[in-house]
Amino acid sequence: MNFWDYLGNRHQQLLTDAYQHASAVFQCMVVATLIGVLIGVLTYRSEWAGNLATTTTSTILTIPSLAMIGLLIPVVGLGVAPTVIALTLYGLLPIVRNAIVGLRGVDPSLVDAAKGIGMSRIARLFKVELPIAWPPILTGIRVSTQMLMGIAAIAAYASGPGLGNEIFRGIGSLGSKNALNQVLAGTLGIIVLALLFDAAYVLIGRLTISRGIRV
Repeated sequence: MNFWDYLGNRHQQLLTDAYQHASAVFQCMVVATLIGVLIGVLTYRSEWAGNLATTTTSTILTIPSLAMIGLLIPVVGLGVAPTVIALTLYGLLPIVRNAIVGLRGVDPSLVDAAKGIGMSRIARLFKVELPIAWPPILTGIRVSTQMLMGIAAIAAYASGPGLGNEIFRGIGSLGSKNALNQVLAGTLGIIVLALLFDAAYVLIGRLTISRGIRV
């Protein structure tokens, strides 16, 4: 059976796996973004706190994904839970680092001007600092998403959802007539999803970043 015949016969399962893969990455990115930006907001004013946040999230990223999921299985079991925890942790570094860099890069005179017209600390954060820091934060989100697309494939090791199941089935049946087709279908599916997500982020950037900031 050639590759195109395989896709025709398995398209329903492949679409299901692709949806689950995209859904897992999207949901984990939402959580990682909220946590990462919060960490950035809490630490960017302090040099040591910012360094601690960056170092901690960098250390998490050095743990091999297979080892991370393997360590989580005895704690939370198989399936979705270890996948979500691992992906969320791996997605933090680029977001935290870019949030800190972006917030520290805001012109102090703009913050002083906002303070001068009576804006509260919270108002300055949401109306001045975060909007100006949004471009680097969005870049961090894009980088994290691309990383998680590949890492999510490892989730199949813990019976997690996604296209990694197709890849692992192919690897587990090497020598069979469809082994290569399975690995290729899973790999290409992840690449296509990564490109689609990146295109979505480009669109989000155009819609949410003001022309003045882009220039």
